[in-house]
Amino acid sequence: MQSSPLRPSVAVAFHSGYGHTAVLAEAVARGARSATANVVSIAVDAVTDEQWAALDAADAIIFGSPTYMGTASAAFHAFAQESTKRWFVQDWAGKLAAGFTNSGAKAGDKSSTLDYFFTMAAQHGMHWISLGLKPGWASTTGSENDLNRLGYFAGAAAQSPTDAGAEAVHKSDIATAEHLGARVAREAAVFAAGRTVMAS
Repeated sequence: MQSSPLRPSVAVAFHSGYGHTAVLAEAVARGARSATANVVSIAVDAVTDEQWAALDAADAIIFGSPTYMGTASAAFHAFAQESTKRWFVQDWAGKLAAGFTNSGAKAGDKSSTLDYFFTMAAQHGMHWISLGLKPGWASTTGSENDLNRLGYFAGAAAQSPTDAGAEAVHKSDIATAEHLGARVAREAAVFAAGRTVMAS
């Protein structure tokens, strides 16, 4: 995966249990591409050597998982544990990081999952990029169709009914995920340009 100051590389590393988080991952990737990033999407429950290399080469990694029992899925935790091979030599230090998650409840302890992603990123020496949106649907004039309708700041958070398929992911949550992808891509371009200047 090639990168340049104007076209940074963004990896979306995610696990999806029932398809809802995969819809968000696609939206994150779409948003990053709209901001001119080169994007690779990686399902972390089956990471190949080539995909590990793409993660190592990325300017930014955006982590995603459903929230199960107040944290990321077991498959994502296994990926995180495997990433310690990178932690030992700080291969991901200096990269940008961000996160997104989905749960069945509107709150659903999603902050715990986003905090877990942040802690993982911090241990790798990465720079966390927040959602960068004020909360939507927070006043009498607000709407469930507002961006960031659930009012999270650390990352993109979505709510999908547990008895409905991936087609039920709310359009506002999809748009919020697209916003996150675009924001990370723009920030990655700024970081990449800065490194180019510093190296010259």
